[in-house]
Amino acid sequence: MAKEKINEAPRSVEERLKTLYQLQTILSEKDRICNVRGELPKEVQDLENTITGLHTRVQRYSTEIADLESKRTDESNKIENKKMLIERYTAQLDNVRNNHEFDNLNKEIEYERLQITLGEKTIGEIDRTIMARRNDIQATEQEIADQTHILDEKKADLDKIIGETRSQEEALIEKAKSLEPLVDERTLTAFKRIRHNARNGLGIVMVDRSACGGCFNRIPPQKQIDIRTHKKVIVCEYCGRLLIDPELAQEAIDELK
Repeated sequence: MAKEKINEAPRSVEERLKTLYQLQTILSEKDRICNVRGELPKEVQDLENTITGLHTRVQRYSTEIADLESKRTDESNKIENKKMLIERYTAQLDNVRNNHEFDNLNKEIEYERLQITLGEKTIGEIDRTIMARRNDIQATEQEIADQTHILDEKKADLDKIIGETRSQEEALIEKAKSLEPLVDERTLTAFKRIRHNARNGLGIVMVDRSACGGCFNRIPPQKQIDIRTHKKVIVCEYCGRLLIDPELAQEAIDELK
């Protein structure tokens, strides 16, 4: 059995143009439904990205606090060790044999006291930084809560709109899929490319008052005749859209109903 051909083209340019215009009509209606959602999908995505970034920030602050607390513990241990040294040096003062030993021990005691002072200053700076980071975490978590609340509201709005239009959109998609095999692959690919690049999503447009219905540039008389006779597929030399005469476009719409 011969394999069924995909995108089997209608036998005439006229039928191809009519099918493309029907396809355009369906896809334009689908685009209209998508436009009802407006910027909501993008806003939802942006909010989700923002919240993810805020959670990352909290994690970074928490890691920084853990590192600071470890440094604080190290500094505290150093201070305790230095206090023990001071006690040992102080006890040795009672057993010195000369002034030289006495002066050396006093210098060691002064040095260790200075190191303790510096260590306590470092601990103070660490404590202030930890407090600042905890405040940052608290503020960021509040921002996460606020953004999450906004996200939930926008998601609810988006879900409502999608719910209201889902069945209609799915029906349009199925209808469009049923028409695509009626157009040859080359023309269909060109139509999709033009539609993708066009700002308003129009891949095929009617001739209106001797002008392209997409870019509104005037169409030369000979091309207008070619468009009306349906002998070949004509594209606008300015915007590249496929062109169809109004009478044939109306026939396409009537058949689509």
